[in-house]
Amino acid sequence: MFSTVARPQTDGQTKVLNRTFTTLLHAIIQKNLKNWEKCLPHVEFAYNRSVHSTTSYSPFEVVYDFNPLTPLDILPFPSNEYVNFDGKKKADSIKELHLKVRANIEKKNEQYAKEENKGHVRVIFEPRHWVWIHMRKERFSTQRKSKLQL
Repeated sequence: MFSTVARPQTDGQTKVLNRTFTTLLHAIIQKNLKNWEKCLPHVEFAYNRSVHSTTSYSPFEVVYDFNPLTPLDILPFPSNEYVNFDGKKKADSIKELHLKVRANIEKKNEQYAKEENKGHVRVIFEPRHWVWIHMRKERFSTQRKSKLQL
C-alpha cells in the first residue's frame, strides 16, 4: 500500500511502529529527554532483533537469515579471503525462510479474520431476492434524481 510522503497517519504499520518505538524510548531514556537520539540506534537494534508474533521471526532473521546477538554480528567482514559463502545455498535458505514468513503472516491474518468475524452471519443472496441498495448521489448523479426513483 502506498501512503503520502511525510504523512505516517495514512499508514497503519507506520503508526504501530512509531508507537512501539516511542514506548521503547520512554522506557530507556526515562527523564533524560535530550538523550533520545543517542538511544535510538540501540532501540532500533533491539526492535529488529525481537521476534514478532505475526511472522514468528525477527526482522533481522527475515532479511539476513540469522538473528545477531550484538551489532558487531552484522558488520561486514574486512576482506573476502577468509570467507567463502555459497551464494546459491544462502539465497535458497532465505527464499525458504520467506515462504515460512509468508505462511505465518497468512495464518495470523486468518486468525484475525476468524476472531473479527465471530458472530457474523454470512448471507448469500439469490436471484430475485429483495435487497436494500444505498446509492450515493455523487456516484450516480446522472442516473438518480430521487431515492424513490427506480
